[in-house]
Amino acid sequence: MGVFGANFPAMARGLVAMFWYGAQTYAASTAVALLITGITGNPGTEMFLGMTGVMWVSFIFVSAFQVYLFWQGVDLVRRFLNFAGPAVYVVMVLLMIVIWFKAGGGLLSEVGEIFSGGTRTGGFEGLGSFGAFLAVFSIMVGYFAAVVINFGDFARFVKNEDEMKKGNLWGLVGNVIFFSFITLMITGGTIAIFGEYVESPTDMVAKVDNIVLTIVAAFAFFAATVGINMVANFIPPAYDLANLMPSKINFRTGGLITAAFGFVIGGMWVAVITQMGLFPFVNTLGAILAPVFGIMIVDYYVIKKQRLDVDDLFSDSPKGKYHYNGGFNGKGMLAWALSGYIAVGTVWPNILFLGLDDFFANLGGGGGYAWIIGASLGAVIHLAISSKK
Repeated sequence: MGVFGANFPAMARGLVAMFWYGAQTYAASTAVALLITGITGNPGTEMFLGMTGVMWVSFIFVSAFQVYLFWQGVDLVRRFLNFAGPAVYVVMVLLMIVIWFKAGGGLLSEVGEIFSGGTRTGGFEGLGSFGAFLAVFSIMVGYFAAVVINFGDFARFVKNEDEMKKGNLWGLVGNVIFFSFITLMITGGTIAIFGEYVESPTDMVAKVDNIVLTIVAAFAFFAATVGINMVANFIPPAYDLANLMPSKINFRTGGLITAAFGFVIGGMWVAVITQMGLFPFVNTLGAILAPVFGIMIVDYYVIKKQRLDVDDLFSDSPKGKYHYNGGFNGKGMLAWALSGYIAVGTVWPNILFLGLDDFFANLGGGGGYAWIIGASLGAVIHLAISSKK
């Protein structure tokens, strides 16, 4: 993108993180609301933007708590994460055991129904098993795409490359497999017990109706959600904003801007964003960043052949290798714009033309292929229009 043009995908990543920050702040507030309701027995009445008074108190509390964590520095955030990570596993395993005990033999039959395909909804109607798997896989990748783009922010703190590989293996692959197993068992169990799919973990705990489990789970869900929100969605945009205008915005100011933007998004979550649907929301954010991933991969491995001048990466000299035209790589930015437009169009086909609107409208998957299409197009277009010299 060029030494100056790199600010565009960085800010796009920052905006995506701000959206997720607001969404995760709302998610964490549901755990606090669960605790308040479980103790008082009062769920509150709807007040504003679809949220009850209890929800608003919980949401404001979580928002303020996150700003407090951020303001105290990264060390406190790190200590908080060291507690939050194990805590959520303990509660999820406990929740799985409780639900498995209540469901009995009905749990395994419901899990079998899930694997056999069951009834598909949410835009996945009519898809075969492989098509549905591919769409869900792409949605999952789109969800984690923002963190992948900022991988350097986490990798820079490891002691050596072996430590990084171990962290990726156990923290990503191992974690996803184990957590997916727990989620599958809990999902099958809730269908067997309640006769319906219960989407939110806090709603599951509320339906189990065990005050001890409610209190423990509320604290664990709150800690885990706030922890990942701080690392993945709060700190990156704060750095991005500070880097954009270092003379006027420092790290703390960038954090406050992120918090304010996220507060607006979280406040509108129930009344506005959930009406749009969670999958389109996730897919749209993933589609924006997907081309950046494809462009980065093909540029580094194919065009640059894994050779970079690190000093020139941080130089604004017109003679630098990555200064291009005034600090902007027009070809890379064009590749991002074209592939990003089509990727977002897979989620919202009405913005496309030349027959692409009908094609993606009939493709199915609820826009679930957005990340795969965006990353692939970004790589192909960038390779096609960029010099290999």
